[in-house]
Amino acid sequence: MKFIHIADMHFDMPFTILSKNGLAEERRIEQRNAFQKMINYIQENKVEYLFIAGDLYENEYVRKSTIEYINSCFKQIPNTKIYITPGNHDPYLNNSYYNQYEWNENVHIFTKLEKIENKVINIYGYGFTDFYSEKINLPKELDESKINILIMHADLDGTSNTLGDYNPILESELNNTDFNYIALGHIHKNNFEENKKIIYPGSTIAGGFDELGKHGMIVGNINEETKNVSLKFVVLDNKEYVEEKIDISNISSKEELIETVNAIQLEESKYYKIILTGTQNIENDINDLIKYVTNVNIIKIKNSTKKEYDLEKIAKEQSLKGIFVKELLEQINEENKEKILDSIEIVLNLM
Repeated sequence: MKFIHIADMHFDMPFTILSKNGLAEERRIEQRNAFQKMINYIQENKVEYLFIAGDLYENEYVRKSTIEYINSCFKQIPNTKIYITPGNHDPYLNNSYYNQYEWNENVHIFTKLEKIENKVINIYGYGFTDFYSEKINLPKELDESKINILIMHADLDGTSNTLGDYNPILESELNNTDFNYIALGHIHKNNFEENKKIIYPGSTIAGGFDELGKHGMIVGNINEETKNVSLKFVVLDNKEYVEEKIDISNISSKEELIETVNAIQLEESKYYKIILTGTQNIENDINDLIKYVTNVNIIKIKNSTKKEYDLEKIAKEQSLKGIFVKELLEQINEENKEKILDSIEIVLNLM
């Protein structure tokens, strides 16, 4: 049996960090392009099953036109069975599109834990019916004569917090089950390995600089006789968020720094966070540097430079700053040296 596993598409998310550069709408179009690329792959390879493990869309922002677009894509693959397990961003609510919209007949949306079965395969799915979900009890006995699949939005090895749970479950608990494949959603970084059975595909397209690397879908095939699982990762996202470091130790003016950043040769297919490193020799505030950048693909600039301080000289000053530095320098040993010097720098930067 052939299947595709995606999660965390987040259709109609605002892409706030890109809105400052006027790129948010472009990114939403790229969402559609990635989704259509997946549909084309299904058509060309006659994929039998599509598993969507939650957060297909943003409940707060999604438009009806987007739901209609998604459903029109599903209509392009009428011979593919589509199973959706709503997540914490798109829960199955009374007034949600999952409940109120008439989806194509090849779509099944899970609410709570249920099982869909045929002669060859049993598919278990769990869907959020609220924005939070406590841990669920998984089935303990499976029909081992069939292929058993579990699809759900879940926080692997997650713990409770004051805001609620996102269906926390232990990896060790899942490993002790007889599921042949466990299709998860919620974590936006993929954990793909060919020999794993518990898989996060990651977000289908990257949403920000906390989602570096390639993004796409898991393509799988399970042998109906041996139940051996073969997997591969296929990239769907044409854009990539990357970080680029620049040592500015030899730059002595803000103007020179702006010219240096604007002169960087960058790829159009990537969004960049520029990280400034080294020693800062510029007195001016460089945290607002982004407004002078001409390349629209530079989305963010982070200042990770350090200022040069003559600590021995400062320690001799008859001031609160001098007393503070002197006392901390006297406490330095081999074990705490780095920590104390970092603490001194933080405080001096604030003075």
